[in-house]
Amino acid sequence: MAIRFFKRRNNPSAPVLLPAALPQNAQLPLKTPPDPRCEWPLYDALRYAVPVVDAALRKIVRLSGGFRLTADNPDAQAVLDRFADTVPVNGAGVSLQLFADQMLDSLLTYGNAVGEMLPDENGAPAALLTAHPGVLRILPEPDGTCRLYRRCKHGGEQLLTAPERILFAALDPPAGEVCGVSVLRGLPAVASILLRIYDCIGKNYQRAGNVRYAVTYQPDSTSAAFAKDHAKEIAEAWQSGIRAAEYGEVQDFVAVGNVGIKVIGAENQLFDTNVPVRQLLEQIVSKLSIPPFLLGFSWATTERMSTQQADILTSELEYFRRVLTPLLKKIGAAVLRGAGFDCVPEVVWDNINLQDEKELAEARLRNAQAAAVEQNTADAADPE
Repeated sequence: MAIRFFKRRNNPSAPVLLPAALPQNAQLPLKTPPDPRCEWPLYDALRYAVPVVDAALRKIVRLSGGFRLTADNPDAQAVLDRFADTVPVNGAGVSLQLFADQMLDSLLTYGNAVGEMLPDENGAPAALLTAHPGVLRILPEPDGTCRLYRRCKHGGEQLLTAPERILFAALDPPAGEVCGVSVLRGLPAVASILLRIYDCIGKNYQRAGNVRYAVTYQPDSTSAAFAKDHAKEIAEAWQSGIRAAEYGEVQDFVAVGNVGIKVIGAENQLFDTNVPVRQLLEQIVSKLSIPPFLLGFSWATTERMSTQQADILTSELEYFRRVLTPLLKKIGAAVLRGAGFDCVPEVVWDNINLQDEKELAEARLRNAQAAAVEQNTADAADPE
């Protein structure tokens, strides 16, 4: 589609970027996003098959930290605190923090998170539910709104009559689409190669890892007639010594004649898989934005590099917090409206780690020292 520059009539110097193929008052056509449900079972299998992927996502959820809903009214604050500590989640869980952790886990795995507020008889939220993103279908409308449908188990869809109770979040949705993208996108191809290497390692150790011996008896001309009987006696003596070793008893193997003992497969060394496995793990770790030392990888890194990796992780966690914040504010606002308050709550997140607390304390100390020096300089310059 060709792009041309047009100028506004009231301000000719300001260019406006418009598609030349569309009239100025036309609306862009909305296309239905592709159904991402075909990818979600693959991501579940990836977390099950590659432990480092599951460990990284769980660490991201835990490192995101806690939060608190705050309000200016003390009575409203008491209502928010009581709700955050006692709200049931999925019937068996309790606390708003648990709900946020489950939503973030779904957001990372599937790129989408779906929840619902269950009201009491007064319409205030009484419980929270999390659901698999596959139960919800979102259809965008030309006016910028969305229609929500619930997928039934036996096929078909049902239009939701109370969409205001639905909590939906999308991670990095592409332009023009509603559904988000999982952080695991792109990893199944890398993980398939990694699993193939591990499968080959297991098969090689099944073949050559359990040591087996080849006992060769070469009779001379005088004992050739009794070679079969001698070979049988050698085999029985060898097997007897092997069985005795299982119970901690040492038996020597004594044979007469030209007898050779070799380990089967000793000449063939196993392939060194350190380099390809590390290359694949580096791809996985870089996609998940987790520093290697948090996953137990002792890769050579300097102290400055570790600090930079921690800063990158902090920025990633802050982004995930920004995605969850609107949902938490929506829940808090519904709770306050149900209790008769018209104030809007705020979400205050905890600092991500103790390193941030230390840096903030050092920054406050330096600011206080600088303010004291400036005040002393000002007092010295003004004799009065």
